[in-house]
Amino acid sequence: MANTGLHGHHLLTEKEIDKVVRGTGPGAYALGHEANGTFYVDYVGRSDSDLNGRLKQWASSKYMYFKYDFFDTAKAAFEKECRMFHDFGGTATLDNKVHPARPEGASYGCPVSGCGDLR
Repeated sequence: MANTGLHGHHLLTEKEIDKVVRGTGPGAYALGHEANGTFYVDYVGRSDSDLNGRLKQWASSKYMYFKYDFFDTAKAAFEKECRMFHDFGGTATLDNKVHPARPEGASYGCPVSGCGDLR
């Protein structure tokens, strides 16, 4: 089974987000559910500038738990999101409807070999 390599899993509430996702910056996250103590990824995403704020937008969604990590750049957060998207089955198994979009103005594509997403 694939591993996100992210911190958590935590309850997806504004209170818990503020408790564990401290600071502002780019980051990637996985949203999902838990069964028998195991976290299952249902959706992957990122924020290019405010991970805490982005996660709060999901706080009243159908997802119960999240994992997260901050990254030094929006590019690094995008690359992590892409890797998780592919590792966890892409649109065939995740709730994500499309491949992750590049950060605004970026000229690079997906870092996953063979993806072909060079938008």
